[in-house]
Amino acid sequence: MREIGHFIGGQAIAGTGSFAEVFNPAAGEVAARVAMGGAGEIDQAVAAAAAAWPAWAATSPLRRSRVMFRLRDLLERDRAALSALITAEHGKVLSDADGEVQRGLEVVEFACGIPHLLKGEYTEAVGTGIDAFSMRQPLGVVAGITPFNFPLMVPLWMIPVALACGNCFILKPSEKDPSVSLKLASLLEEAGLPAGVFNVVQGGRAAVEAIIAHPGISAISFVGSTPIAETIYRGGTAAGKRVQALGGAKNHLVVMPDADLDDAVDALMGSAFGAAGERCMAVSVAVAVGDVGDKLVDKLIPRIQALKIGPGTDPDAEMGPLVSAQHRDKVASYIEQGVKEGAKLAVDGRGLRLQGYENGYFLGGSLFDHVTPEMRIYQEEIFGPVLCVVRAPDVGAATQLVNAHEFGNGVALFTADGGTARDFAAAVQIGMVGVNVPIPVPMAFHSFGGWKRSLFGDHHIYGPEGVRFYTRYKAVTQRWQAGARKGPEFKMPTL
Repeated sequence: MREIGHFIGGQAIAGTGSFAEVFNPAAGEVAARVAMGGAGEIDQAVAAAAAAWPAWAATSPLRRSRVMFRLRDLLERDRAALSALITAEHGKVLSDADGEVQRGLEVVEFACGIPHLLKGEYTEAVGTGIDAFSMRQPLGVVAGITPFNFPLMVPLWMIPVALACGNCFILKPSEKDPSVSLKLASLLEEAGLPAGVFNVVQGGRAAVEAIIAHPGISAISFVGSTPIAETIYRGGTAAGKRVQALGGAKNHLVVMPDADLDDAVDALMGSAFGAAGERCMAVSVAVAVGDVGDKLVDKLIPRIQALKIGPGTDPDAEMGPLVSAQHRDKVASYIEQGVKEGAKLAVDGRGLRLQGYENGYFLGGSLFDHVTPEMRIYQEEIFGPVLCVVRAPDVGAATQLVNAHEFGNGVALFTADGGTARDFAAAVQIGMVGVNVPIPVPMAFHSFGGWKRSLFGDHHIYGPEGVRFYTRYKAVTQRWQAGARKGPEFKMPTL
């Protein structure tokens, strides 16, 4: 049985305690076992990172950017291998895994410009003989706790920016698909990153709790569910750390009566059922405005029934399995809950079994119609291939519906009216808005993050907000004139 261990101080470290099983979700079989590290491994990683940090922080931004340039080339070189690793342990189709690599690459490319991004400001003669300037400096040792659904992309939302800014990084990946983390460590080493600057500690709750409590860690980045995000935010900030914790979502796609309906249906299919709905930016609610509801549902039903579902390695598959048997069963229980709550189950994806993959964690696409805001299937994040249709009489009611939800991650509006789109984008209380774009994930030179209970902390992730998160601002005011001081001044200095 293949064992997946840690990477600390530039060395592969075997697990010495307990292990967890890593599954091939298409086959439903154990493929490896991963070490479950805890406080001891976190201590080792912090010690290695703290020892490496002074030299790395003193390395010029230009030299740090060259490591990012080399990493970018290595990720491109090994793109197919990375995609295969993702598919083997997560289950998403290979084309989707390749897209994940691409979106991670874009953040690496953004980090290549760190010399420009770290430039401060300078003001000559803010006072008589006095100049002022500012700089941004790294925090020290920082940590990232990342989810199963994007085992490469989400770490790359954090790591390139943190490293390029001069920090050392400890990654705690998901125990469900951990192999990519060690491949990434290998590529960073090949790119020329000094030992100890990047470390990987595998594990679960014990490792997370050790990261929160460790006094040697200055900041934590997290992506996952809202309850855990809030716990990490409260615990980390109470321990004096800077924290950005991205939580759950219930993303809506509002379909106006004047929208191109075929375009809207295509958008809903890809955004609701891509990666089996296991995306924080998946659209799980379609808001049908006015009289468009019946027409929308009539077009969705045959498309969902015709979804090509299979192992991620099948080039014809549009959707693969869910990540685990437990998660598949949880999603199926939401479908049962929706039926009990009185929603109309127009397509039922339960009971799907594929020949040759009878033990795989497959679930077909499901569609609920006439869902109401009081239902749990509307209120809670299902994180699976389940789409709910809610009816709204007009765009004002649709906007109020979206704004009333506790999550505020992403939303999309499909319309042919520019005025409607402009008003909606201004009024909706959501962090990321798409207009005729189903998954409005910003490019790497912007920043990603939601509002309300989708984000805990003051900074969105990657992009300019990432640079601000991983650095501290310092202002310097200086005077060099000999003999300028004429004795103590007891009034507030005004320069």
